Amino acid sequence: MKTQILSHLDNPDQLEALYRSDKTAFRKAFQELRPSLEDNLLLRAWDSRLHFERKLPSNISKAEIRWTVLLAFLAGIYAKLPSLFDWDEETFYTRNAFFIVMPALAAFFARRQKIGIQLSVMLAVLTLGAGAFINTLPASSDDLINLSLLHVPIILWGLVGVAYVGTYKNRVAGRLHFLQYNGDLIVIGTLLGIGGMILTGMTIGLFELIGIDIVEFYFENVVVFGLPAIPIFGSFLVMNNPRLVEKIAPMIARIFSPIVLVMLVVYLIAMLSAGEDPYHDREFLLIFNLLLIGVMALIFFSLAEGALAANSKAENWILFLLALVTIVVNFIALSAIIYRIAAWGITPNRAAVMGSNVLILLHLLLVTFQLFKALTRKEQVAAPGKVLASYLPVYVIWASVVTFLFPLVF
Repeated sequence: MKTQILSHLDNPDQLEALYRSDKTAFRKAFQELRPSLEDNLLLRAWDSRLHFERKLPSNISKAEIRWTVLLAFLAGIYAKLPSLFDWDEETFYTRNAFFIVMPALAAFFARRQKIGIQLSVMLAVLTLGAGAFINTLPASSDDLINLSLLHVPIILWGLVGVAYVGTYKNRVAGRLHFLQYNGDLIVIGTLLGIGGMILTGMTIGLFELIGIDIVEFYFENVVVFGLPAIPIFGSFLVMNNPRLVEKIAPMIARIFSPIVLVMLVVYLIAMLSAGEDPYHDREFLLIFNLLLIGVMALIFFSLAEGALAANSKAENWILFLLALVTIVVNFIALSAIIYRIAAWGITPNRAAVMGSNVLILLHLLLVTFQLFKALTRKEQVAAPGKVLASYLPVYVIWASVVTFLFPLVF
């Protein structure tokens, strides 16, 4: 390989062909030849190419590592409070599950994005206020508590988003990057979770082999700290190693978007053929709405990735068709909940579902219209992403209404 490199020093195409034919041998031979060919400009360029990653400056400080570890530890302590003070675990975790992780993520981004003391204090006060409200709701109001518990994660997610977007001059771009971060975190969090499960199984199994049962101890002292740490360390990895998963999330979106489109069309046809009725079957309507939220999330994450990385026209057509079918699903769900309200009256659950469906429908219509204009060259390709990002605060506002006002109104 060294002889071949020397014979093609003045031929960039041949050097590239040699590199692609055997990258390992090329690197080794190049490393040996490099000291004797210091003045060759082409080889200096190859040196930069082959060692570029090692020459990248690291922006990871020890202070950030310590801060991340501290946040994970504090989240674990919060999760362990029921066993420390003999509180009812079911009540505590039902009301505080998202308060274990979300404030830690907000604190992580508040420090990383240098959002300033005023905004940091505001986020802390809002988080403490939401936690106090949720934990003082009377246990007799089950429906209202459940509604608040379903919507408070959206509020906390919005506060994490405020911390993330804090330093972006372009708020729309910041929100799109925040959505992209969420997709990347799901990928890396899933991988970390799988690794944690494998480690847990191996550890418990090894101790069982020597006759020691550590299941209770392990879950109370290791898992209780490990679970909250996954999204915190996952965020650290995503933010400091963006190349780690930057191509995985878009690839997953590209694979599943056409599959979900076909599945939705087949499902709607099958639903009509089977005679299923979301107008009278409450459980079926609930599943229908969960399906709607899942598909909408896929569309929005795909759009965020596309707005930042420029989806192909074919991918945008798939998203457009998927959005159209999702609008049909939304119309069915919305008409079903309106029918139930007309037939049996208004309840907190029905009011919350109707409001959510109306907001989702409006958002989908706006995004679909912008997608159509982008596909027909009447609008910029980035326009759907702008509409997507600009609308996100509406969900947080509605979640706040359901969480804080519904218990008072109803």
